[in-house]
Amino acid sequence: MTLPMASTYQRAATRYSDDSVTTASPTRLLVMLYDRLVLDLSRGEQAQRDGDRGAATTSLGHAQDIIAELLSSLDQQAWDGGPQLAALYAWLLKEISGSIVTDDADRTAACRQCVEPLRDAWAQAATQVPTAQHVLTGATA
Repeated sequence: MTLPMASTYQRAATRYSDDSVTTASPTRLLVMLYDRLVLDLSRGEQAQRDGDRGAATTSLGHAQDIIAELLSSLDQQAWDGGPQLAALYAWLLKEISGSIVTDDADRTAACRQCVEPLRDAWAQAATQVPTAQHVLTGATA
């Protein structure tokens, strides 16, 4: 039996989550993708350690989807590090696929450990980039 309040809360939480994504700046969206990527890799690693191949495959498959999106939206010509970041994304896709096939939690952990500093760097960079509103109004953060 579903309680009416639980259903109301779930709808509100879903709406809040949807609104936060649709109103986020491009830099904030990038950080959100990296946050979710780290979460998916962590969940996949834990599921592998727990012997739950189904949950591991689901989480790691979602991680692959995020990396594929990051790779497809990367403008490799925009900066000198673009081709290297693209190569890293390709390597991560290969490694995650391998970790799914071999059910290797350590391989998944290595991918997570590679992504975490990137997430931290993008999060730090996002705090230093003014939002479009600040640029348009001349306001400071």
